Amino acid sequence: MKAYTRKIVWWIFTFLCIVIGLYPIIYFIIDRNFGLLQSKSEELLSNPLWNTAFYTHIILGGLALLIGWTQFPKAFRDRNRKIHKKIGMVYVTAAFFSSIAGIYIGLYATGGIVSILGFVSLGIIWLGTTMMGWLTAKKGDFDSHENWMTYSYAACFAAVMLRIWLPILMNIYQGEFIPAYHIVAWLCWVPNMLVAFWIVRRRKMASVLKFT
Repeated sequence: MKAYTRKIVWWIFTFLCIVIGLYPIIYFIIDRNFGLLQSKSEELLSNPLWNTAFYTHIILGGLALLIGWTQFPKAFRDRNRKIHKKIGMVYVTAAFFSSIAGIYIGLYATGGIVSILGFVSLGIIWLGTTMMGWLTAKKGDFDSHENWMTYSYAACFAAVMLRIWLPILMNIYQGEFIPAYHIVAWLCWVPNMLVAFWIVRRRKMASVLKFT
């Protein structure tokens, strides 16, 4: 990939992270009866525990998405180690609580077992990769830390891909929400993890070649 193409991809990536990271604000300035909440029952929408988990998930998930992309440029990390560490701790904290809340609300995902498994799996993977990223940093294994956090942010980026894929799938299924939601519950994150795997593998190969 040429340098200018990489820059374009990076700026598109950054723009999407910021826009969707700020997206939860909408729930506080207009009637929340829109988007995915339209598929929920009145009973669930009035459940205090579900609402606590929902707002924890979207607010902290939005924060994680909003700040996480800043951690990837190597030049920034090298020049701002203390800032990198502080942002990283905010990201890990936000991801920890958002993923746990996401696992809980995933149990109530519209569309039954297919959607539930997709979103609960996403929450578990986001939680697990984030915690591994934190633990490897604590141990000073920064190569593994970078790799685990790449997977973590790939899971976090599912928030972006869900909002890209769902309208496309709704159009394919001529407005039928359930079949589109069944697919997006997996499509929003599985390809992300494959891309993360490719990035990590490429990074490892580059490291091996560097020392041979």
